[in-house]
Amino acid sequence: MPPKQAQEAIYIAVIGVGGVGSRFLAQLHYLQKTTYPHLQAHILTRSTRSLTGHPSSSGIDLSNWSSLLSSSTENGLTPAQVQGHLGGRSHNSRCVVIDNTSSQAVAEYYPQLLKAGFSIATPNKKAFSGSQDLWDDILRYSYHPHHRPDAGLVYHESSVGAGMPVISTLRDLVESGDRVKRIEGVVSGSLSFLFNEFMPLSDSASDDAGAKTPWSAHVKKAQELGYTEPDPRDDLSGLDVARKLVILARVAGLKVEGGTDSFPIQSLIPKALQGVESGAEFLARLPESDGEMEDMRKRAKEEGKVVRYVGSVDVEKGKLKVGMEWLDGRSPLAGLRGSANVFGFWTERYGEEPLVVQGAG
Repeated sequence: MPPKQAQEAIYIAVIGVGGVGSRFLAQLHYLQKTTYPHLQAHILTRSTRSLTGHPSSSGIDLSNWSSLLSSSTENGLTPAQVQGHLGGRSHNSRCVVIDNTSSQAVAEYYPQLLKAGFSIATPNKKAFSGSQDLWDDILRYSYHPHHRPDAGLVYHESSVGAGMPVISTLRDLVESGDRVKRIEGVVSGSLSFLFNEFMPLSDSASDDAGAKTPWSAHVKKAQELGYTEPDPRDDLSGLDVARKLVILARVAGLKVEGGTDSFPIQSLIPKALQGVESGAEFLARLPESDGEMEDMRKRAKEEGKVVRYVGSVDVEKGKLKVGMEWLDGRSPLAGLRGSANVFGFWTERYGEEPLVVQGAG
């Protein structure tokens, strides 16, 4: 039996090494040790500092990357500099850029990387929910077996639904000839947690106790548990949900020319607190608005309904909407627990009953 040939090295640059980036590097290190030793991290960069491996080496030692980066004297690299450094070490077709940031500037450089043959993997929503022109350019310059065989691949599965197979499921429907008519879901783990706690579907004793807790206390609890951003307004604004809706709409084939500016987004930030400067002050004053949310909870309960924060895309009418919806208990969106997400796809094949993807978001 002939000896197994070693695979050619894949040269990786990681932009953004904070919370998401650190988790990615831990996963990459595990894969290097167990399955894919040819995956080599050659560049790690954040806004102020970077670390580059020696061109002739097998990359940066990921068992010690944090201290190596902390002691590095190299400045942070721009996307163009990352391209230059990485491209000088290997054929571009073996270079991959991992963008763990939410940077608009990095996102806008994707077309240049793809044209040069670099592949991209990213959770950065801004690349795919911003201008329609940027979305079109990313598609135009990414790999196609007939038209652009030398271009790079782009993967952004985790830009919607975290680790759930949401984008891939939707893309498979479209590419297999199905026609998407409507998309609807609870697509924010933080807002799912808040409404499931504030207005649970179950009537168990523990759920009843949770339903008697004021809205502001649930928001504070969600922040303490890490379900929301450190400043909860980032989640309560609804903008994160809106970005995910734009991405799904575009994958389904809908043009969204104005991005998130082109449709209504219901903010959960009370009008009286919209001018508050800090997240700490916002949390301290949020109890002032508990009465409004409590009134809504009581009215919904009287009608036998629960309220959930829902995003929807009417593909046929070209309309997107983000906000609170009153649902009866039979809705697949009503009975979630914890921070679970659920996505429903109504298509020509799945008409009466949607194809549902559900899991931790």
